[in-house]
Amino acid sequence: MSSPENSKSTLSDEIDALSAKVTKQASLVRQLKKDGGSAEDIASAVTELQKLKIATEEKRSEMEESNPSDKFNRKMFDDAVLRRMFVIPSFEIHGGVKGLFDLGPPACALKASIIDTWRKHFVLSESMLEMECTNLTPHSVLKTSGHVDRFTDLMVRDPETGECFRADKLLEDLIDTLLESEEGKALSNEERETHLRTQRQADAYSPEELDALLVDVYDAKSPSGGRFSPSFPFNLMFQTSIGPEGTSIGYLRPETAQGLFVNFKRLLDFNAQKMPFAAAQIGLGFRNEIAPRGGLLRVREFCMAEIEHFVSPDDKTHDNFHTVASKELVLFGRDDQLGSGKTKSLSMKDAVDSKLVDNETLAYFMARTQLFMEKIGMDPAKLRFRQHLTTEMAHYACDCWDLEILTSYGWIECVGHADRACFDLAVHSEATNTPMFATQKLDTPKDVEIAKLKFDRKLLGKTFKADQRVVANALEALAENWNDFEQVATELESKGETVVDGFTITKDMLTWTKATKKIHEIKFVPSVVEPSFGMGRILYSLLEHSFYQRESDEQRCVFKFNPRVAPNKAAILPISSHPAMNAVVDKIAADLMDSDLSTWVDKSTASLGRRYARADEIGVPFAVTVDFETLKDDTVTLRERDSTTQIRLPRQDVTKLMFAFCHDQITWEEAIKKYPTVQVSEDGETVSSSLATDSKSKTVVVGSSRGTFSRPATDLLKK
Repeated sequence: MSSPENSKSTLSDEIDALSAKVTKQASLVRQLKKDGGSAEDIASAVTELQKLKIATEEKRSEMEESNPSDKFNRKMFDDAVLRRMFVIPSFEIHGGVKGLFDLGPPACALKASIIDTWRKHFVLSESMLEMECTNLTPHSVLKTSGHVDRFTDLMVRDPETGECFRADKLLEDLIDTLLESEEGKALSNEERETHLRTQRQADAYSPEELDALLVDVYDAKSPSGGRFSPSFPFNLMFQTSIGPEGTSIGYLRPETAQGLFVNFKRLLDFNAQKMPFAAAQIGLGFRNEIAPRGGLLRVREFCMAEIEHFVSPDDKTHDNFHTVASKELVLFGRDDQLGSGKTKSLSMKDAVDSKLVDNETLAYFMARTQLFMEKIGMDPAKLRFRQHLTTEMAHYACDCWDLEILTSYGWIECVGHADRACFDLAVHSEATNTPMFATQKLDTPKDVEIAKLKFDRKLLGKTFKADQRVVANALEALAENWNDFEQVATELESKGETVVDGFTITKDMLTWTKATKKIHEIKFVPSVVEPSFGMGRILYSLLEHSFYQRESDEQRCVFKFNPRVAPNKAAILPISSHPAMNAVVDKIAADLMDSDLSTWVDKSTASLGRRYARADEIGVPFAVTVDFETLKDDTVTLRERDSTTQIRLPRQDVTKLMFAFCHDQITWEEAIKKYPTVQVSEDGETVSSSLATDSKSKTVVVGSSRGTFSRPATDLLKK
């Protein structure tokens, strides 16, 4: 009989194998749609994909049932997140709006701490150039980047109410309604399969095909009872007008990167023309999601943190790569996704040497991202880097890896790492006729073959008028390298004309000679390596990874935030409302705040145990308790959230110790070796104590309706 561990391992292997088949089949479906495959081939591939997905989910359910202790208690988690006001629906009293959420005090502070850590980890330590660009972006910028044409889904509208629906989802819902109706249940298996095949292909139909299906086959009626409008493209960007005239179209930016790209020349000047360098930006992005689901995982307004590292396309080494070369990451390469379905752990050096990861710069930022996630308290066992399949990659990209975080929703993409080559700067340069070159000085000058050009300026001006300079600049750029100009020369000699950047050039417009030039520097359009962080998804994942329930009481929820990012670093609790104790509490809180350590003071009359529980529920890592002994010898107790053990220390040491905890300079295990411990269970029974507790000693551990605390053997407040 197999052990539970062996059974779990076998199931895990089966899930990995099925997941690989799902990935491979999904890649085939994408390729068929991209290549314009026949409806029959696409339907067959989609059917097989659905079968594999069902089989995979069945195996996952089997694993969950065999390991109930591993199952995430989403009900308790959601209740804690809402009740303690981490995240709440926006405009809740007005009915709320899908895809919009407000962060309450704990999550607001948590997010600020995560961003502060990110800025120190990346921007400050790497000497990056940080910018804050406008959220409003002109049409021309996003047209150039491809967002105007790329961010679209097909929509239909109710002519009476103006309400819009995503066309493919409407078709899917209509088919579900039909098949669940009495009429649908009476259909033959062959007829049902025909409808299901149509449903599976819903996102692959053209506008005309969708309209025909909605009207002629499924008799779609709008909520007002009439026909829907014809399908039309819906752009996921929020469009607006800039200025009162309404003639200048703008958008709320879907990403922060474009502001950095268009400012490349100024950034390069600011950096004294030194390459490589990185620019960074933290800010909001907006996407008008049609049917947002999954809470914070898919929203319409979200915080992003993006880095654009500009580097020579011919040299993507990184000066600091040696600092992360030995760092091991869990990598899920495309071959493994399509093959075994298993990840592998590799050092960054081995990943680059084997060409699994394309270059040092990309690998460097992947490792730095892993270190950042570990620093803020993410569970390393639930992190992996998945490589994009060739069917997912943009045509210009060299290599792309997503950091995925395992949550109760599965593996969620939270950070994208993309080597975008020269695409972004090149398209903005072409659209604006603005050179986006960087230069690299050579240690030793070298000879290169060039073309020396002589223009017929009169003919150029007559032919191209205002574009004369644009044409001349384009030809001169090609002439910098004979290999680039050679094709132009060949076509002019053989055909008498050629096309450069959309302009037709004839042989009589210029003459050229092949020459040699000694150069001391080379010009190039930089490549861009882009790590892009979705801060909302990171925040949600950290909430899940930090959540647990006390073994002694499953109703007691705890968020085990790392002290570095915890919303509040310490709770300050008096066991009595006596003015002398409150004065000490206020003094400790002020000292902590002077060191930028946020505190949570609870002077309520609730029991001490109840106040500990309140602090645990918002992830406060430490609790300072001011008791009767404090008034005698100026010492306090310090409770650690997860172990619930306590130490006693001088009040003057609290701020210094808390600062050390929050900057990873000391661990709790080291602290309990330095200070005497008082470990007491929440029900009031002493578990262990390094302090004497007889009637002749300084303190005793007692329990009351207010909770458990240390107090002197004689009542200091008694007159």
